[in-house]
Amino acid sequence: MTETEDSGLFNWGNIMKQRVITAVIALAIFIPILYFGGIWLEVAAAVLAAVGVFEIYIMRKRIIVSIDFILTILGTLALAVPVNFYRGWTPNSFSRLDIFYIFAVLLMIVTVLTKNKFNFEDAAVSVISMIYIGTGFHYLASVRNSSGGLGLLMFALIVVWSTDIFAYTFGRKIGKHKLWPAISPNKTWEGTIAGVISALVLSGVYMYFVPQKYSMVTMLLIALVLSAFGQMGDLIESAYKRYYKVKDSGNILPGHGGILDRFDSMLIVLPLLHVFGLV
Repeated sequence: MTETEDSGLFNWGNIMKQRVITAVIALAIFIPILYFGGIWLEVAAAVLAAVGVFEIYIMRKRIIVSIDFILTILGTLALAVPVNFYRGWTPNSFSRLDIFYIFAVLLMIVTVLTKNKFNFEDAAVSVISMIYIGTGFHYLASVRNSSGGLGLLMFALIVVWSTDIFAYTFGRKIGKHKLWPAISPNKTWEGTIAGVISALVLSGVYMYFVPQKYSMVTMLLIALVLSAFGQMGDLIESAYKRYYKVKDSGNILPGHGGILDRFDSMLIVLPLLHVFGLV
């Protein structure tokens, strides 16, 4: 073995060690929060949403200490908080979307006050980020605290995690046909198909022991859609990271990247559970 190969294996070993340590610590913190749910998960979801906005701003090389950053954070949190958060201190007709709209308008007002130093396109990116991140993390808590509870959330996690793991594994071993090389050069059709099949098998086994709201056939069709859209969520993040010329969305999780790197699929999948009437 050459010195270069030995060095490469050493670096790979260190990277894997770092990834494992980070994963163990993160799971030790996150699993109890998922298990107990309630206010703890709602607070955690809001914090994760705020970090997600921070990562978007860092990728865009935007100033953090700015009025538009503050408004974007607040608009994101307006969508991330529970539905009943506003009850009691706002008019009954107010909803999360009304509060979000106010912050969207305020961002457009900033374009006037700054004389387009913060422009309409900047405001558009902030508004999309608010919807994408705020809604995604809202449903992280909403799914857990719904009637489906932890069982429904685990169904979604199994679909996403099995898709990711087996798409990566089979893509590396047998993948030959690139899925979307301009956006994510390592993803293959073979890996994508293997990920979907694995998600169907594992979610089916899970639902045999933990039945869900609909029949097995219906839930498997939903799992198929969630698996496909979960992979699309991964590609969406790859697209904007490539646009901003960054490898990871952040470095808050050593060896794993940022919060958006870890939740890219879930931010798309979790709201779909509401679309399908599961939440």
